[in-house]
Amino acid sequence: MEIAFSDDGRDFVRRDWSTLVTADPAGTFFHTPQFLKLYWEEFVEGQEQLLLAFAEEDGAQVGAVAFERSGARLRFLGGTEVTDYMGPVALPEAAGGFAKELLAALERRDDWSEADLRGLPEDRQWLQRLAEAAAAQGFHVEMADDTNGIAPFLPLPGSYDEYLNALPAKLRHEIRRKARKLEAEAGPYRICLAHADTLGEYLDRFVDLHKRSDGPKGVFLQPGMEIFFRRLGEEFLPRGIFNLTFIEVGGEKVAGTVGFRFEGISYLYNSAFDRSWRRLSPGMVLVAEDIRIAIEGGCRGFDMLKGEYEYKYRFGAHPRYIKRLAISR
Repeated sequence: MEIAFSDDGRDFVRRDWSTLVTADPAGTFFHTPQFLKLYWEEFVEGQEQLLLAFAEEDGAQVGAVAFERSGARLRFLGGTEVTDYMGPVALPEAAGGFAKELLAALERRDDWSEADLRGLPEDRQWLQRLAEAAAAQGFHVEMADDTNGIAPFLPLPGSYDEYLNALPAKLRHEIRRKARKLEAEAGPYRICLAHADTLGEYLDRFVDLHKRSDGPKGVFLQPGMEIFFRRLGEEFLPRGIFNLTFIEVGGEKVAGTVGFRFEGISYLYNSAFDRSWRRLSPGMVLVAEDIRIAIEGGCRGFDMLKGEYEYKYRFGAHPRYIKRLAISR
């Protein structure tokens, strides 16, 4: 197995590793070259900070990973504010060899002294493989919790009724009660999904709700981040990956969610709601509807991503632990 490095942004396309993402059990939307290319274009200062690594075996590409360089520090490409899962992808049979050869190739480079590798799920192979490969090269390795290091995950059954019936009675009644209360006090509601012709309008409303939120959420969509979200929609909505959903009451969009659907998993990425509707919990009603949509779309899992917020467990999600590796020479 040979490792080839590149700092050429054109290799996001020329050496497209999408097939490795879908072949690797750890692969997610965040590992795709399309997402990482967009992140690099919006948030990384210049090509000199990019480092792509590819594994080749018998003339075929069998592994890939994208790094960002900052001085003498290596990080996985994809900042923790917008990228929940990070790390390599590889054909399953090549993963062990890729981890070993990657760390051996990095040991031969003199342009880094420490690596801060975040976004590695504890229940996937790369955390342990990278740690062992780094130790084998004589590096100092520390494993710790990542920032917001829990990503609640909900396995999905074949129908929404099955999902509700599998919940503890208290959670099931709470979900139904909130929907009934919203309808009883505010009138019928409907669920609206953005399409190509409504994407701009829907994003305007989502940004407006977000900026009117309390605390850190209210300042999250600063101009650069807003552009990133808009580019996500423009790039991935036509592919059926990007989802922007609203709950509308009396013609007013009172809560919205941004999510992704990729390889049978629905990801809840971001949300916003009108604070004047707080008492009727439209955001909670909308998340339940998002789960319904995911099930009806054939998804096998609903990933609520990083951030251990209490509301996520009210839908039956289970904690999934995300770790980071600190590697130094």
